[in-house]
Amino acid sequence: MSTEAFAPDRPYRLSPSVALRPEPFGALVYDFTTRKLSFLKTRLLVDVVHALEAAPDAHAALRSAEVPDGEHDQYLDALAGLASAGTIEARGDQDS
Repeated sequence: MSTEAFAPDRPYRLSPSVALRPEPFGALVYDFTTRKLSFLKTRLLVDVVHALEAAPDAHAALRSAEVPDGEHDQYLDALAGLASAGTIEARGDQDS
C-alpha cells in the first residue's frame, strides 16, 4: 500500500506487481505481491489506467481516455483509491 497521498498532477503507472485481465465489465486486478483480487468496474477506468503510463499526469490520462469533463472528479477519486490500494503508483522521473 502507498503511504503517499494521490496527487493528480503527478505521473502514475500500473504497479509492476499488478496484472489486469480484461473482462466485459472492466477488468480483474490481481496483485502478485499481496495476492489480492479486485475489480475495475468500467472499461473506461481500464482505459484510464492504461493511459497513465504515457501521460504526464493523471489529468492528461483522463483526457487521453476521453473521460467526459463532468466525470473527472469521479475518476480522480477512483484513481486515488487505486493508488491507496497499491494498484497504481507514482512514476519517478527515471520512469517517465
